[in-house]
Amino acid sequence: MSLILTIFALVFVTQLISWIGQSVLLELAYALYLRLFHSSTDAQLRKLKIELLNTKSEMLQTSAQDHFAKWAKLRRSVDKGLADLEKLNSEVAAKKSAFSFKFNTAIWILTTGVQFFVGWWYRRSAVFYLPPGWFGPLGWWLSFPFAPAGSVSVGVWQMACKRVIKIGERVVKDLAASSHSMTEVQVEGQEDSKKDS
Repeated sequence: MSLILTIFALVFVTQLISWIGQSVLLELAYALYLRLFHSSTDAQLRKLKIELLNTKSEMLQTSAQDHFAKWAKLRRSVDKGLADLEKLNSEVAAKKSAFSFKFNTAIWILTTGVQFFVGWWYRRSAVFYLPPGWFGPLGWWLSFPFAPAGSVSVGVWQMACKRVIKIGERVVKDLAASSHSMTEVQVEGQEDSKKDS
């Protein structure tokens, strides 16, 4: 793949991750991670919650005055279940914290880190050349910092791609908002015509 498309793809993936949200991706990846690698812990946690709810429901239905022995036994069972649930939740929280750190590091490396590396590796390369005299004396800025004169550098191309993608995002959001508002106006117009007839 050419340098121009590689840089555009890297910038697009970075922007896509920011649109979706890193926390949303983290939750999806963590749920998948739990199901694939820690399915027994996940199943044990769900089973414990269900048992705890059932026992607590039964305890609430049992009169503490009339059936004290049964109520006390259920109460001890609920207390033990809560302690087990708290212990399991702390284990899951520790796993999630470790996974979160690794996931965020991987996302940073795959997006920002790769962009820095590509910018550094191709710092003296031209992404493409401009026709002579298009930008006059400002042409040197497009090749900033190390690309040959009359060319567009990797850093400038990354900034241009990011700007174009952000403008595209704004245009799509504005179009979606205007089409949504037009649909609401049409629906209100149809409701008004039904009321008049």
